[in-house]
Amino acid sequence: MAKKKKIRVEMRKNRSKPPRNKGWTRGFQEHGFTEVAPVSDERVRAKGDLSRKRTIVQDESAPPQVAGQEHAEMPAVDEVVCLPGRVLRVHGLQSVVEVADGRQFRCVVRRVLRTMNTDERNVVTTGDRVWFLPTQEDEGVIERVEPRHGLLTRASRQREHVLVANVDQVVIVMSLVEPDLKPHLIDRYLVSAAQGRIAPIICLNKSDLVDPVPYQTLIGLYNQLGIPALLTSAATGVGIDRLRHWLRGRQTVFSGQSGVGKSSLLNVIQPELALRVREVSETNQKGKHTTTTAELIRLDFGGWVVDTPGIRQFELWNIMPEEVEGFFPEFRPFVPLCGYPDCTHTHEDRCAIKRAVDRRQISASRYLSYLGMFEEKPMESGE
Repeated sequence: MAKKKKIRVEMRKNRSKPPRNKGWTRGFQEHGFTEVAPVSDERVRAKGDLSRKRTIVQDESAPPQVAGQEHAEMPAVDEVVCLPGRVLRVHGLQSVVEVADGRQFRCVVRRVLRTMNTDERNVVTTGDRVWFLPTQEDEGVIERVEPRHGLLTRASRQREHVLVANVDQVVIVMSLVEPDLKPHLIDRYLVSAAQGRIAPIICLNKSDLVDPVPYQTLIGLYNQLGIPALLTSAATGVGIDRLRHWLRGRQTVFSGQSGVGKSSLLNVIQPELALRVREVSETNQKGKHTTTTAELIRLDFGGWVVDTPGIRQFELWNIMPEEVEGFFPEFRPFVPLCGYPDCTHTHEDRCAIKRAVDRRQISASRYLSYLGMFEEKPMESGE
């Protein structure tokens, strides 16, 4: 039996500000009663916004805390009564978890996990491997979330929004028209993929609606960077066989704007899915949300895919401006040639990166993407 240890973990406070009206304190002081008031150092409410702590029991063999991976501090579970499973989708407060024999359980999350102080918007996400306690025939309570790998994440309302966990690669789906192509959004996805340690694939969809020749330069640019890029069409089947080859035997997440054709591509790859699709708005060229929650789907020819809701904003999470250049591999040969050791490649007069852009050794579009990320401007899908 594994040895246990007790650790203290931060918990969220119920409120960030006291709900009561403090006007009575001001009146008490104005009438001079403070002289007879008893002196006391006791506090009913703890100091600070993040001062609540709780003791939890953890296995001694549990992995140590890793920066940016709060799931390392998870309570121990009784493996005799609990079952391991994987989260297929999350609906509000409930998660659908599948076990090894194919059974599915509708699970809620144990309160101690929901109230842990983490930067994440949700403690459980699609793709998580969890331990849960069955309570009825098809219901249970999630007791523990296993450490994650392969994340696709973004910032949402100053918190981390993990779109999916435990995947191998991301297919970045962008449409050439309806809505129009957003190269800078592709670059933001590439940075997030590198941060989450998943391989990116760029899929330029709806190639049947335009002349594909002008887009060969863009495809060649990313291929030179070692990033697979291809043209696809759910209507004509262009690129589908090649895409299916990349999906076989892997864990893949499809992500992109609303209306770019993620669900349509998956319907062609595996027709039995019958995922719902909708048209793009004619007034603003923005897609309408058809997929409302990320869902893990098993492929008949081997592997899993996650169909995610379309995004309207993709802001990077937990990346300092000084770190952005490290996510642009074409910058690396020129960085040592800059005239200043702390060159930001934005305004400096002796910047080798800017010279390389002028000489077309670095793509001007990619450089503009770098500037946008360095200045920490969120990228709206309508840009």
